[in-house]
Amino acid sequence: MSDETTLLVHFQPPSDEGPSDIVGAFTNEADVAPDAIGAIDIDDDTATVNVRPNVADRIVQALDGGRIGTSTVSIALLDAETESARAYATRLTDLVELEREEEMRRHEREIETLSGREREDRGRALLRMRGRDEGEGLGGHHVKLMREQKGQPLPDHEIRVGDLIMISKTDPLRDDNPTGTVTQVTNYSITASFDPKPDGWVFGKGLRPDRREEVVSGLRVDLYVNDIPYQRMQDALAQLPTADGALKQLRDVSTGVASPAATEPAPIDDWHNSALNDAQRRAVRKAVATDDVHLIHGPPGTGKTTTATEVLQQCVDRGESVLATAASNTAVDNVVAFLAEQGTDVVRLGHPARVNDRLRTHTLDAQIEDTDTHRRSQQKREKAFAVLDRQEDLTAPSGRWRRGMSDRKIKERAEQGRGSRGVPPERIEEMAAWLALQERADALFDEAEALEQEAIDEVLGAADVVCGTNSTAGSDLLDGHTFDTLVIDEATQATAPSCWIPMTHARRAVLVGDHKQLPPTIQNQEAARRGLRRTLFERLAHHHETAPEAPGSIRSLLRRQYRMHETIMGFPNRTFYDGRLEADDTARHRTLAGLGVPEHALPADERRAILDPEAPLVFVDTSGIDAPEHQRSGSHSRENPREADLIAQLTTALLEAGMAPSAIAVISPYDDQVDRIDRALAPNGPETDTVDGFQGREKEIVLLSLVRSNDRGAIGFLDEPRRFNVAVTRAERKAVVVGDASTVAAADVLGAFVRYAETTGRAVPL
Repeated sequence: MSDETTLLVHFQPPSDEGPSDIVGAFTNEADVAPDAIGAIDIDDDTATVNVRPNVADRIVQALDGGRIGTSTVSIALLDAETESARAYATRLTDLVELEREEEMRRHEREIETLSGREREDRGRALLRMRGRDEGEGLGGHHVKLMREQKGQPLPDHEIRVGDLIMISKTDPLRDDNPTGTVTQVTNYSITASFDPKPDGWVFGKGLRPDRREEVVSGLRVDLYVNDIPYQRMQDALAQLPTADGALKQLRDVSTGVASPAATEPAPIDDWHNSALNDAQRRAVRKAVATDDVHLIHGPPGTGKTTTATEVLQQCVDRGESVLATAASNTAVDNVVAFLAEQGTDVVRLGHPARVNDRLRTHTLDAQIEDTDTHRRSQQKREKAFAVLDRQEDLTAPSGRWRRGMSDRKIKERAEQGRGSRGVPPERIEEMAAWLALQERADALFDEAEALEQEAIDEVLGAADVVCGTNSTAGSDLLDGHTFDTLVIDEATQATAPSCWIPMTHARRAVLVGDHKQLPPTIQNQEAARRGLRRTLFERLAHHHETAPEAPGSIRSLLRRQYRMHETIMGFPNRTFYDGRLEADDTARHRTLAGLGVPEHALPADERRAILDPEAPLVFVDTSGIDAPEHQRSGSHSRENPREADLIAQLTTALLEAGMAPSAIAVISPYDDQVDRIDRALAPNGPETDTVDGFQGREKEIVLLSLVRSNDRGAIGFLDEPRRFNVAVTRAERKAVVVGDASTVAAADVLGAFVRYAETTGRAVPL
């Protein structure tokens, strides 16, 4: 055919349909002649089909949302917008796959190269374990895992509540090894929930978990990777090329193909939080009014989550269905806590083990358990299991007794009282009875599942706001649910594919974050280089770049910050936020002196100048002393022993002056330096963490070790401006930055900071 139109067909779920199935559906369902169908190209769950232009609309109308073979299909004309969306989704899908393969590779490489004992020594596996059945509970079937030797404590390990673990007996890389979510960790046991219930061998003893182990031992438990988020990201991206309605508008605005709809800020008279400032109120009005997407840009300390919560509550007041998500469980819990305190009826999706203890009553699992529908479902399940128990006294239709007979044939022979090819009539009767029990149990299980879904819909339907991680929004729980408004908190710490998971369930979206802080961590360097680090928030801000105050702007800026002394705020304000930030009166002049830390309680040496309670920002220049960086053998990280010792001395002086450990944080960009400082401090001392790990946190005083000190001026990832922005904005009353000016000042941002400290803050040379 010389004149053709291309249709894009998406299969959900992916299946084995071929060209003949597509031709058959087009001819039978859309009454299209076979010669009107041209080339067909199938790639996994997507096909492109060339057809004559005069039949294209007919095919879309007849089959979009219908079925081809065993799959539900969406069909769209492959116009310029659709082609652009297809290219966008394909690129991101490829990057997600690179990241997925990288994470799998890291886990599997370690499992392959290390023995179980070596993994146990590193804290990522536990050997010689036994399993005990703990029955059904929140999140699935619970199994307690303990040492085979009763009363023996577990060795040190990294397994934490909410982690995914894998149990094995002979090969830790078998695809059918059961995986579960950790719900409790004690010194003597780990409890995890599994769905479905693991096979019986998990509860046995004397198993050899790994052929490489020298001794016979029990179960092996490995800290493992969770593949589900990657699958959900790819499923969400697959919907974009053939999207219509609200999702199509969100897609086209996000890719820059379409402009956001122009709307006027919504009038709001009643505020749930009367303390909101003018910028926060403007952001709420614009977010509530948007028809497609709005960005709330919240620099450090400006109340991003407070503003996001007000958006959610205002949408509830308008009678809307509302979904709130974030990249991390901690961020979701913060939103849930805000809403619960205000009396909002909130449901928290996700495994209860990953939810803060005080918020467990708000989880979907907990609320479902309180419904009569759930109790009826459980009764059906109990009846089904009781029916299955009766099968134990009967001959199962398998192996030597089935002899190729179908279920129907077994039932016929039983009715006739006949045997079959060496199978006596009594065995036939038992197998028929076994099949009847199985059918009865299956029917009860189906009824239980239907009641469980009814209970889920009942709880979700009654909720004002549904909350969960971006990934959880892709679970079966929300199948068929579309929300009027979606709010994504921490949107700048989530990849674009992650954000698309909840966006496929929304008519409009409000993204909250700060693209001037650190983006999400990407493990695969190629994926990072090709754009996976670029967030959807950042992409939208770039495509629709206007001043936040401009009419019709897609972005609102929160300007007033409540965290930092104005001197601490000054440098990031001029460097990253175009001087638009202002310090609230409650924060503008706060110093350590306000906590009652007396200067005379500090050591009478250079530490007094550094820790002066009236000096909110201090740069300690180590270029005048011998303080070179080091790299441990086999490590990619860096450490600086002299800086670590200085940080420890400063911290000790603060504690001796009366500061509480909980008011202090010590951070560094480098893991090895954090480890070194942590070992230099007394037990139960101040919190230590990497800069990346401390993003989103704050303390009264923050001490930052920059580490890098060399003759080459090499600073590695210190050259990432956003990392330094995060680091210096964690402090409320005082920030102490320790580094070698002769090395770090070669970087534009760090050099500017050194000059700022010299002129506006305080610089102390050693």
